[in-house]
Amino acid sequence: MRLHRLTVTAFGPFGGTQTVDFDELSTAGLFLLHGPTGAGKTSVLDAVCYALYGSVPGARQGGGQGTALRSDHAAPATRTEVTLELTVAGRRLEITRQPPWERPKKRGTGTTVDKAQTWLRAYDATAAAWKDLSRSHQEIGEEITQLLGMSREQFCQVVLLPQGDFARFLRADAEARGKLLGRLFDTRRFADVEKRLAERRRATEAQVRDGDAALLADAHRMQQAAGDAMRLPDLAPGEPGLAEAVLGAAAVARSTAREQLTVAECTLAAAESAQAAAGRALDDARELARLQQRFTQARERAARLEEGAGAYREAQALMERSRKAEAVAPALDLRESADAEHRRAAAAEARARALLPDTFTDAGAAGLAAAARRAAEELGGLDSARRAERRLAELLDERDGLDRQERADADVLQEAEAWLDGWEETRTALQTRVDSAQQAAALAEQLAVRREPARQRLKAARLRDQLAEDTDRAVERARTAQEEALRAQQHWLDLKEQRLTGIAAELATHLTDGEPCAVCGATEHPAPARKVAGHVDREAEERALAAYRRADEQRAENERSLGIVREALAAATAEAGDTPTEHLARETEELEEQYEQARRGAAELHAAQERLRQAGHEHERRVAARQEAAVRSAARVGHRERLESERTALEEELDRARGALGSVAARAAQLERRTALLTDAADAARAAEDTAQRLKDADARLSDAAFRAGFDTPRDAAAALLDDDAHRQLQRRLDAWQNEEAAVRAVLAEADTAAAARQQPADLTSAQLAADTAARRLREAASAHDAAARRCAELDRLSARAAASVRRLAPLREEYDRVARMAGLTAGTSADNERRMRLESYVLAARLEQVAAAATVRLRRMSSGRYTLVHSDDRTGRGRSGLGLHVVDAWTGRERDTATLSGGETFFASLALALGLADVVTDEAGGVRLDTLFIDEGFGSLDDQTLDEVLDVLDSLRERDRSVGIVSHVPDLRRRIHAQLEVVKGRSGSVLRQRGAG
Repeated sequence: MRLHRLTVTAFGPFGGTQTVDFDELSTAGLFLLHGPTGAGKTSVLDAVCYALYGSVPGARQGGGQGTALRSDHAAPATRTEVTLELTVAGRRLEITRQPPWERPKKRGTGTTVDKAQTWLRAYDATAAAWKDLSRSHQEIGEEITQLLGMSREQFCQVVLLPQGDFARFLRADAEARGKLLGRLFDTRRFADVEKRLAERRRATEAQVRDGDAALLADAHRMQQAAGDAMRLPDLAPGEPGLAEAVLGAAAVARSTAREQLTVAECTLAAAESAQAAAGRALDDARELARLQQRFTQARERAARLEEGAGAYREAQALMERSRKAEAVAPALDLRESADAEHRRAAAAEARARALLPDTFTDAGAAGLAAAARRAAEELGGLDSARRAERRLAELLDERDGLDRQERADADVLQEAEAWLDGWEETRTALQTRVDSAQQAAALAEQLAVRREPARQRLKAARLRDQLAEDTDRAVERARTAQEEALRAQQHWLDLKEQRLTGIAAELATHLTDGEPCAVCGATEHPAPARKVAGHVDREAEERALAAYRRADEQRAENERSLGIVREALAAATAEAGDTPTEHLARETEELEEQYEQARRGAAELHAAQERLRQAGHEHERRVAARQEAAVRSAARVGHRERLESERTALEEELDRARGALGSVAARAAQLERRTALLTDAADAARAAEDTAQRLKDADARLSDAAFRAGFDTPRDAAAALLDDDAHRQLQRRLDAWQNEEAAVRAVLAEADTAAAARQQPADLTSAQLAADTAARRLREAASAHDAAARRCAELDRLSARAAASVRRLAPLREEYDRVARMAGLTAGTSADNERRMRLESYVLAARLEQVAAAATVRLRRMSSGRYTLVHSDDRTGRGRSGLGLHVVDAWTGRERDTATLSGGETFFASLALALGLADVVTDEAGGVRLDTLFIDEGFGSLDDQTLDEVLDVLDSLRERDRSVGIVSHVPDLRRRIHAQLEVVKGRSGSVLRQRGAG
């Protein structure tokens, strides 16, 4: 990579446009970049870094996305821009970057922010012209990083060599060296490997611990099941040997539980035998007691039977008379039935005769029947008259219906004629309402089109009035803020000038005897400057600058607000015009009233059309009704004449049939009632005669049956007869006495019962106590046996589950052992890693060894062959090894730590280290050639001879066609190096002055 030209505008301390021609500076191989403190030497290097990567090193980037890079000395209309022309990988490129820019608006007041922009162009040698490649930030960043093969951090360490960092690198411990080398060589992937292995170790360890915890939980359950027969191992989850200890303890517990189960089975068998014997003894005692009690109860029942023998014989006699009376019972039932039937027939006959005229009082059944036949014959002759009477009623109803129809048709005709007479006026009025509603609807549509613009214009006018007031207030705020910003800027500039005047005194406060000066590099300070009264320090200037920036930000914010309000006012004025708001409000109100009136009129359109349509239907219905009424009136004339002729004939026939009564129906009803009464009376008389004869026959049969059964009178037979309930009760008494007598005799005749009665009374209490004791012992033995069986089953189940868990955890334990061994090895904590070297440190140690070898080539020349840098992987104290760096002194032949080098020795050692690191990183980045390097400070600590040797080494870099830029305050370098780039600072910003090798 070779730099050709750098152009900066409004960047850092450079308020205008400054150009650096690196081709001219590089002709001599070495060039010097110098200038007073704070002039902007580092800003030149920052501009190169910003052009390539879009950002500057470290904290100089600031808080914003490039906004802090803008020069405070730049004009408001000048945009910050950096353009770099370089050759990399055989291609000549031009990169232009513009950070975000807050600029004044082109129209109105206030500011706006333009986005960052980037251009990448390539020089086409054939066409002798530049060719655009891309304008994308991401694409350009990826292209430059790929071409250079280095990140921004690597570029700043390799191309912009900060000697102070490498001096600290020489004196740093292994951890600090590891951090710097890790950033340069990007060994994060090896650290990620360490982290990944550690995470896998923790994850598998957690899984193993979880599995062991579950195994211990099963072991605790087995201990609870086994009681005191099992002892748990004194091991925590994750410790080796836990699974084998748990399985061994479980085996012992299972063996003990099986022995206890065998003892419980023997005890249970003995208890069952004892319980069976006690049960048989209790059954024998209970049987003896039962037989003895049975014999005693039989004797008592026999005594009670002897006492009730008389009542038994009386019941037998009563049952015998009842059996004899049962032979007379049918005759008794027959006589009672005949008597009841006769009384009912006689009462019915009396009721039927009471309804007849007195002329039939003495008439018999035959006379009554004959009179009924004569009345029925007369009734049959009235059927034709009844039909004529019904027809006459129908004719009268039909004639009344014709009269009603005639009156209804007359009303219809009158109403239709009256309605039709006003039809034309009604139709004209309805059509007029429809036309008016249509006109109102058309007007409403026209007004609706004008209504919304009028509303918007009125709204814009009101907003215009409000924004006019807001604009006045915003103008006042912007004017006040601008005045405050100007006062704050002037105050800051005054303080800055005062500080620059006394900057020497401020720098003198940091001088220490024996330490090099940051300006000239001298280690002796005979007359440092002193602060005077009213001295302005860095903090006071920064506070003034912060106050100015806050005031300027408030000014910009007020101007932006003013611009926004003015834009809104212009938009509202363009929409509303200059018409007063009150005038627009009156016009809008009148338009709303007209629109509302037209809308109400248009709302009647549908109703008016519907009423017109209904009126047309009503007109058609009225005309049809009038025609139908005329047709019905003509048809009724002939129908009425036919009805009158038929009515005359029917009335003559009915006059003949009615006789003295008012109607044929009345005469028929009279005959029907007489026929029914005579028929009922004749039937009742015949029934009474029949029941009287049956009652007489029943009395004769009853007397004969009672005599044959042995009773003197039928009354005695009826008294001896029992009803069903009394008969059943008496029979149950007799049967119960006989059954009891048979049962007592059977019991007293039993041999075993009699033999039991002769023995001593049974002792049930002792037998029951012995049986209860045996049963209790059996339950206890059964409970113990069940508990032992459950213990064995539970231990077997838990042991099987524990064994399965151990088998399931075996692969996981193997993986954990393997991962833990690898994690410990890469982390440097394993016993196998004798030097306690981490994987990343191991890789960095190899890189450091390469850097030390490359640095030694130049260090030996700078030190006249005295010093050699060597890499050491020895451990320091209890720390880890791998990143040690020692220097071998050829004069003493001893190896010592780089921290023991003097100030000058440290400088050229760090310079050699930086150059060696640049070579190694270049090779690591794919062999990209670095033709331009910058070295920052440190030359003031060298004596003349060493300085000559260092410059010779740097000058030798030209052999590889390199150019080296030295950034330094040392005056002697200005005499030794003719190609120079001077940074001159002033109140309006810094400028660059370039002097070539000639």
